[in-house]
Amino acid sequence: MHLDTLLLMSGTSVKVLQLFVALSLLIVLHEFGHFFFARLFKTRVEKFYLFFDFLFPFSGLLNFSLFKKTKGDTEYGIGWFPLGGYVKIAGMVDESMDKEQMALPPQPWEYRSKKAYQRLFIMLGGIIVNVIVAVLIYVAVFGIYGEEYLPVQNAKYGIMVDSTAKALGLHNGDKIVSVDGVPVTRFEKIVSAVVLDEGKSIQVERDGQKLDVAVKEGTIHSIITGGKGSFISARVPVVVDEVDKGTEAEKMGMKHGDSIIAVNGVPAPFYDQYDSIKRALVGQPIALTVVRNNAQVILSGKVPENKILGFRPMGDLSRYFTFEHIHYNPIQAVGKGVMYTADQFANYVRQFKMIFTSKEIKANESLGGIISFGKIFPAEFDMQKFLMLTAFVSIILAFMNLLPIPGLDGGYVIFLLWEMITGKQVSEKVMEKATTVGLVLLLTLMVYANGLDIFRLFRH
Repeated sequence: MHLDTLLLMSGTSVKVLQLFVALSLLIVLHEFGHFFFARLFKTRVEKFYLFFDFLFPFSGLLNFSLFKKTKGDTEYGIGWFPLGGYVKIAGMVDESMDKEQMALPPQPWEYRSKKAYQRLFIMLGGIIVNVIVAVLIYVAVFGIYGEEYLPVQNAKYGIMVDSTAKALGLHNGDKIVSVDGVPVTRFEKIVSAVVLDEGKSIQVERDGQKLDVAVKEGTIHSIITGGKGSFISARVPVVVDEVDKGTEAEKMGMKHGDSIIAVNGVPAPFYDQYDSIKRALVGQPIALTVVRNNAQVILSGKVPENKILGFRPMGDLSRYFTFEHIHYNPIQAVGKGVMYTADQFANYVRQFKMIFTSKEIKANESLGGIISFGKIFPAEFDMQKFLMLTAFVSIILAFMNLLPIPGLDGGYVIFLLWEMITGKQVSEKVMEKATTVGLVLLLTLMVYANGLDIFRLFRH
C-alpha cells in the first residue's frame, strides 16, 4: 500500500490498520520466541498459529483455519479468531488441552521430557523476544530519528489548563518549575510526575512570583478520566492553518497564516483567551483582529450555535518553541534503546500497580480492550510514532504474559520455579485444572475489558 493511499483513509481506518499490523507482527514474534527455544532444545512444535483456529478458550469448538501449511513436523497457519496466537508444543498442557496426547507415555521430543531449565526457557521465550523487539525498535528509532523534546524553560508562554488543572488552582500562563520540589526538565514529563509519581504539589511561576499549588485528592482520578481534557499543554498563539469550506471562518475572509490577537477589541493573543471569549458569544457578532502580512485586519462574522468558526490552528509546536534535538551514534543508540525499554517497562508496571494500590484509580475506568488499544495509535500514519507505539505494545505484551496466571506464560513459569526449587514436578492433573481455571479467567477478563470499551462508546 502506498503512503498517499494510507493518508487518504479515514482516521479510524488508519488506527485499525496500524493496530492490526502491530499486533499481528508482535504476536508472531512472541510465538516465535517459544518456537525458537523449543527447537533449540529439540522439542517438537506441532502448530504455529497467528490467531486461534478455534473459539478461544474452547479448543474443541469451531475448529478451522483461514490458511495452513505443514512443513516438517509443524503446521503453520492463520486462525479465524483474531485475538492472540499460539504454538502447540508436543507433550505440554496448554490452551489446546490435548488430553489424549498427555495420556500416552512421554516421548524424547516432548516438552514434558525436557529438563526444568529448558522448559523454563521455552516458556519465557515469547517474553524474551518481546523485550528484544522493543529494544531493537527503540535502538533503530533513536539511531535514525534521534530524540526531540521541549525543555520546560522553552515553553515561554507558560501553560494552558483544562477544567481539572483550573480546579486545582493552576492558571493559564503559569510556568511549571517543579513537582514536589524536583525540577522537571522536559515538558511532556510534567503530567507523569503528577500521576505516576503521585506528586503532592506543583511549583509554578506566576506574574514573577513563585507559588506552590497543592495536588488535591481526586486530581489523579480526574486526569485519567478527563476525556478530551489534557490537564495542561503548552500555551500557544492562535495562528490559522486551514480554513474549512462553507464555514463562518471562510465567510469572514480568514486566510492561512492569520494570527489572531484580539476578539471584539479584547486582547486575545493565545488560544485559551480566544476560545474563552468566543464561547461566550454564541449567536452573537464577533470581530477578530488578525495580523496578516505585518498589518492588522479586522474580520467580522457571527459565532454559530455549535461554537465552531471553522478553521484549524497551526499544530506544529516547533513554530513557536525551540525544541532540543539529541542525535545518537550507533553505540549511543544501543545504550539509549536499552535504557528507554527499561524505563518504559518500569513505568507500565507502576501504572498497572496503581490499579490495585491507588485510591483514585478504579479498574472499571482504567481497564480497556481492543478498542482502547486502537485509540493509542494516531489517526494519521507517522512511521516514527508507529514504531514507538509498536515497541510500547511489545512491552505491554511482555508484561501481561509474565503475570502469574495459569494459561499465560507467567503461570507456567511459577510452576517451573516451584519444581526447580523443590525438586518436585507439578502433576499433569493439577496443571490441567489450573490451566482450565486460568483460561476461564482470561476469557472473563477479555469479555469484561472489551465490554467496558463498548459501554464507553455508547456512553459518549
